[in-house]
Amino acid sequence: MHRCARQVCLLAITLGVSAGLFCASVAHATKQPPAKPLNLNSATADQLAQLPGIGPKTAQTIVNFRKASGPFRRVEDLLAIRGISQKKLAAIRPYVTVGKPSP
Repeated sequence: MHRCARQVCLLAITLGVSAGLFCASVAHATKQPPAKPLNLNSATADQLAQLPGIGPKTAQTIVNFRKASGPFRRVEDLLAIRGISQKKLAAIRPYVTVGKPSP
């Protein structure tokens, strides 16, 4: 490959990676955790998606799990959900609580 073409390729790759990282950081920066802890037994998927590291798909999985298995008894019950690890649980623990389900 010609030296100039190789430099153009490397520049294009670098710009693509930089743009991807920028978009990811902007999306992450706009996400605000809830001001007060969310009740895992009554929070909506949209509310749960505001938790750090929880996207719309995982948030909906939490709601579906709650509907199928009944109310959460402990915050640690989230570990039964695929995609929620000990590390992720530690990140969201300050923002969630377990209470009685809303009627």
